[in-house]
Amino acid sequence: MSTAAFPEPVVARAGSTNPEAPLVVLLHGRGADETGIIGLADLLPSGAAYAAVRAPIAEGGGYAWFANRGIGRPVAESLSATMTWFRQWLDAEASPGRPVMLLGFSGGAAFAGGLALADPRRYAGAAILYGTLPFDAGVPVTTGRLAGLPTFVAQGDQDHVIPRELLDRTWSYLLAESGSPTVVSRDPGGHGLTQTTARKLADWVAHRLSWVLAHDAPPVGSDAPATWPSSAALPDGLLPERRGQRPEVTSAIPQQQVSQNAPSELQERLHQFAAGLDGVTAAPSQISVPGARGFTLAGPHAVPEAFLVPEVGEFAHLHPQHDGSMHLALPVDLAADLVRLGWGRPHMWAGVRLTPGFVMVFGPRDEDELAVVQAVLETSHAFARGTLERPSPTSAT
Repeated sequence: MSTAAFPEPVVARAGSTNPEAPLVVLLHGRGADETGIIGLADLLPSGAAYAAVRAPIAEGGGYAWFANRGIGRPVAESLSATMTWFRQWLDAEASPGRPVMLLGFSGGAAFAGGLALADPRRYAGAAILYGTLPFDAGVPVTTGRLAGLPTFVAQGDQDHVIPRELLDRTWSYLLAESGSPTVVSRDPGGHGLTQTTARKLADWVAHRLSWVLAHDAPPVGSDAPATWPSSAALPDGLLPERRGQRPEVTSAIPQQQVSQNAPSELQERLHQFAAGLDGVTAAPSQISVPGARGFTLAGPHAVPEAFLVPEVGEFAHLHPQHDGSMHLALPVDLAADLVRLGWGRPHMWAGVRLTPGFVMVFGPRDEDELAVVQAVLETSHAFARGTLERPSPTSAT
């Protein structure tokens, strides 16, 4: 399908008229158009520019055409052509340095998800509101594809518009496999934005935009292998893939590991190892749940992004025994690699309120996993001390 068949974009606008202000693009769902969804801007933070773009495909209600179609080549070709049409508009609207966030509702969520999956480095965030990702429609839905790209997903338990299996698949992929720091909102309602979700969405947008503007749009991670410092557990500088399924993790704050928990003896050995690293003070965590044990370095800190919260100097903490996982900070590419290979999950506030390399590391189940987790912790420690050295990817074997 050629983009020549599409009309010129029809856009409704709200918010800032500054051409350098962050741009939030609103994508509507079935039975709606740009004049309806632009009203969402009234609930979102001031200071951003808002643009609602009318879907160019009339069948099934515009962008909703992608939400409920079966698997097949026509859907993939149509989605690809429509994304090309959209990107042509966006390239004229926003220079590459201008932060762009995507907020899609229902069918617009499928389109927003497709754009983010096709080119995650182009966007500063994506909200998938009461919709599904466009699975089996020609965009990559691989492990770690959205590493470093914050997303917000909202669903209603009584939503009967989008098939439940697609909603569940979207939820599972974003939280467990995508590598995205994902904030969630789940309510007992149906296929409509609730006041509670609107408040959470506005808070997420505000914090993400504040972070991007304050930190000069930190880079999105990569779904490609990264090179780690060589160690006994990682002699070639490559992190191995963790065996088996990923454990269950809570989707809301506090982030906790709830299955495949580490034996208490391995947790204690991990604590002793962390406490013995150079310059580390071990004490109750100043930022985690009661019972968590923190590891801090005295300031001043040359690399603020290497800390969970720089003000307290805490670069890592070990959660209580019923959990056994760790939180620590890593460079963005290493955090993405760790998640891609199954060793952890991004913290939902990574790159939104806290450092973009803020990641959960699953508790070790055996001696081999303990050695790998210790190597990860050593890397976080070196990052915090400003002594992290890594060979270039071309020198890894």
